[in-house]
Amino acid sequence: MAGERDPITCHVLDTSVGKPAKGIRVKLEGGHAPLKTFESQTDDDGRIKTWLPYSSAHEAGDVPTYVLEDVLSEVDDKSTWTLRFDTGSYFGEGNTFFPEVVVTFVVDKSQHYHVPLLLAPYSYSTYRGS
Repeated sequence: MAGERDPITCHVLDTSVGKPAKGIRVKLEGGHAPLKTFESQTDDDGRIKTWLPYSSAHEAGDVPTYVLEDVLSEVDDKSTWTLRFDTGSYFGEGNTFFPEVVVTFVVDKSQHYHVPLLLAPYSYSTYRGS
């Protein structure tokens, strides 16, 4: 999938400094039960274009091998997904009112979803981008 983007992408801009928010860990969870979890980290431009299956340090066994496109293909029509942005680690402990930003949205498997997050230590805003 080199050079391509997943069906769900995001972009984080740190409005307190007017720059992309590099290095924020983000989890993406959704699909049908049992829900699938993915993770990634924003790049130098504050973007996430691809997701890796999430594997907890407390789980034993094989590393998950599913990809986002496969999970979405199993959904009949629409599904609910959640992005969890680790803003506490980005700003540092005690430096933000929102240690985690959670955005939940509905996905139609035939469309692409881009979710920008405008972020500051004491505020945030999000919308559906293109």
